[in-house]
Amino acid sequence: MTPIQIAIPTEAVNSAPMSSSLRNRGWMAYGLGIVLTSLYAIVYWRPETFGAPQTVWFWYSAVYTLVVCMFGVKKIIDYRNERYHMLRTVSLVTVQLLLAFILPNMLQHSGHGEFYFSYFWPLKPEYLFPSTLHPLIDSPDRLRVFMGWWSVIMLVVATPVLTYFYGKRWYCSWVCGCGALAETAGDSFRHLSSKGPLSWTIERWTIYPVLVIIIGITALLWYVDAHPDPALQLYADTANRIYGFVIGGLFSGVVGVGFYPILGSRVWCRFGCPMAALLGILQKYASRFRIETNQGQCISCGNCSTYCEMGIDVRSYAQEGKEIKRASCVGCGVCVSVCPRGVLRAS
Repeated sequence: MTPIQIAIPTEAVNSAPMSSSLRNRGWMAYGLGIVLTSLYAIVYWRPETFGAPQTVWFWYSAVYTLVVCMFGVKKIIDYRNERYHMLRTVSLVTVQLLLAFILPNMLQHSGHGEFYFSYFWPLKPEYLFPSTLHPLIDSPDRLRVFMGWWSVIMLVVATPVLTYFYGKRWYCSWVCGCGALAETAGDSFRHLSSKGPLSWTIERWTIYPVLVIIIGITALLWYVDAHPDPALQLYADTANRIYGFVIGGLFSGVVGVGFYPILGSRVWCRFGCPMAALLGILQKYASRFRIETNQGQCISCGNCSTYCEMGIDVRSYAQEGKEIKRASCVGCGVCVSVCPRGVLRAS
């Protein structure tokens, strides 16, 4: 991705987010946060409030996809002079529409069972659980067999290979449904992510334990599958239910989206997503991807740090001429785009 220079005064870039009550944690932001948090809590834990749970979840996914599509069009218009952002937005919208909405519903109604080809373990942990894989791989239905092997191949082959060449951006900024909502509807809130050292410390002490926990649950379920033990099975099932409630429901859904107007658009991706944690480790230690900086050109305007949705203080790296190879970077490329001097380059 080549540097993109934008003819916008530095003062305008830095002050624009601060002129709106909605985008600067004003009363409108807190009001929207309360509404979103409440709606997500009801949908996740009391769907019968709106009708039959299965119907509610269908309409939830439909509204989710519609929001991604609508705000995706807006983002394409906003970034119409920047090819990289247009392409990745088109990718996110297309994947969400086809692989995360239309195809899963078609599969379910045709009797093959609901399946999301854009989600893998550990973000979709049950896709690697024995209770899911055995029925798929042992099924006489060839499509279901393909689904099972797809889950395995995407984890053990595609994930490390694609991350080696492209960093975690191939998934977090081009494929993931959580990223699709964050990059479209959440784009206006990207500047709200905290860049301080405390938030970085919290990030490391939350996201990696989540990954360790789901690795442990998955390993325990496979152990019990190979060595049946009712006591261990009960323990594993209980741990999985707690994980699903706290991480899969409360963290990823209720907090992850409901707190967009308060903590930025990547709360879940930054502090809780086990997929982001896994890809981040691969990106930092086994990937060619990095953001290169040119110290001599930096004027310390701070645009790059302001608009980093993952809370990385990009300016501090640019000032010292250091390359950025952080585990948390999702490779969105906005820091490259908002730099008025072309200091940054993704490679």
